[in-house]
Amino acid sequence: MRMALVEARAALATGDVPIGAVVVDPRGIVIARGRNTREAAGDPTGHAEVNALRSAAVAREDGWRLQGCTLVVTLEPCAMCAGALLAARVSTVVYGAWDDKAGAVGSVYDLVRDGRLPATATVVAGVLADECAELTRSFFRAESSSIPVSQNATGMRRPGLAR
Repeated sequence: MRMALVEARAALATGDVPIGAVVVDPRGIVIARGRNTREAAGDPTGHAEVNALRSAAVAREDGWRLQGCTLVVTLEPCAMCAGALLAARVSTVVYGAWDDKAGAVGSVYDLVRDGRLPATATVVAGVLADECAELTRSFFRAESSSIPVSQNATGMRRPGLAR
């Protein structure tokens, strides 16, 4: 998880949401790293998990199938990332902070342990959860304080709607 946190801080340095991920092979060797690049690359699929999985698929001699591999990520994966790790046949997902808004590995949804799907993964949650959560929270606190605030038609103040 410490390596994933390094990637998360690198994402923060480029203005992206500070989420980082690493893929570890069955021998315990890190074969890929990824960080959020959605803002920097202008790519809505530029999540840390997807970037790490893409790199891991290139690094593996047997291609995209990542059976036996573990994805370690600082924030609980969303539905897109959960789908990607299942498609890649990742065996285990380890994450730090829970995502109670979009988490798809137990918080809001639990796609990776849904027996109706053709693949499942073992889940280890809450690794360095406080450190991972604080990094993400501090980013969003800073972002929300820089968003202009205006009033809507009902007089209620809403962020991001300055005229």
